[in-house]
Amino acid sequence: MSVLTPYQIRQQCRSGAFSDNTSGFAPGFVQANMAILPKQYAADFLQFCHFNPKPCPLLGMAATPGAIDMPSLAKDLDIRSDLPKYRVFKDGKLTDEVTDVREIWRDDLVTFLIGCSFSFEESLLADGLEIRNITEKVNVPMYRTNIACTPAGVFHGGMVVSMRPMLPADAIRAIQICSRFPQVHGAPVHFGDPAAIGINDITKPDFGDAVSIKPGEVPVFWACGVTPQVAIANAGVDFCIAHSPGHMLVTDLTNSKLSVL
Repeated sequence: MSVLTPYQIRQQCRSGAFSDNTSGFAPGFVQANMAILPKQYAADFLQFCHFNPKPCPLLGMAATPGAIDMPSLAKDLDIRSDLPKYRVFKDGKLTDEVTDVREIWRDDLVTFLIGCSFSFEESLLADGLEIRNITEKVNVPMYRTNIACTPAGVFHGGMVVSMRPMLPADAIRAIQICSRFPQVHGAPVHFGDPAAIGINDITKPDFGDAVSIKPGEVPVFWACGVTPQVAIANAGVDFCIAHSPGHMLVTDLTNSKLSVL
């Protein structure tokens, strides 16, 4: 899978041949978080993204309700089947996790694509920094925090963060590198004491998998695109489809095009 093009990975997802997390796949290409909401919530959600660009950097939005494609980001896209795994929410509660949502698709649904930290992992690796979740072949650990997002309409809640352990010197280098990529969460929001941002047990992530933290390392936290799922749950929207954490849409957009330097 790691040598396939983004289009080939999407086709594997569409056929049901691939349903794993996408960290480390399609190096060089942007991966995206996803939220699909009924039209009545679209304006509020767009404003929520605008108010909270660190956890919700908007890469694209469907041109019309019911549209299943986004030609500027991915050719021949069917948003209903081309991600490895989806989550379905009803009345703000997670009700199902599936690999295809064609049977429950509605013509009033609006798709939003949000930048993903998997995109900057490539630049960190290229600079010689280890990405522990890739080394250990697991999904990146993600945590709820006490960092409040700016509310917009019905959407509100705390920020979710992803974590990668690093030596302090490497954490400083990661800040320098990731600052070049604001559309995929940019620089970390915190490193060091997890309790300072409301994380009581670093060994028990709320999403994804735990990774080892070696002596001398500190946890480094980035804003995470799972944040909208918390806001959606808090809002109690009657229906929503989102990506399963770590199971992203792999786009045709190159990471290099997102660099601001």
